[in-house]
Amino acid sequence: MNYKEIAKETIGNLYKAHSSIRKSGIDKKLIALVELRVSQINGCAYCCSYHAKELSDFGFEQDTINRLPGWKHTNAFNDQQKLVLEWAEAVIDSKDGWQDIKAKLTEQFTEREIVELTASITLMNTLNTLRITLAEKE
Repeated sequence: MNYKEIAKETIGNLYKAHSSIRKSGIDKKLIALVELRVSQINGCAYCCSYHAKELSDFGFEQDTINRLPGWKHTNAFNDQQKLVLEWAEAVIDSKDGWQDIKAKLTEQFTEREIVELTASITLMNTLNTLRITLAEKE
């Protein structure tokens, strides 16, 4: 189903929101990192491929990208990257303890950056769901 064409305005607005997040001033590498992790959690093959290439274009080594599913068990990511990955998983899973993670975020990010980061995570979750449930398999 060509959901992007069928609901052109609605889906277009979602992509406009994505573009707005990318222009918000928060590090694009962090946004791409959480978008890839969310896509991995959701199993969106297209989005995983897209964001893995994007991280590579941003200068991430392929070995680092390959380690993303096991980010908790590697030193391939710095503390800030691990924090945003932890936040992404907490937001997607709605697990207890997110308040503690949010408190850590406030030590490194502005309120706006936290909002933009969280919007990126939830928007990617939505875009993954649309692609998985409505798009033709590639």
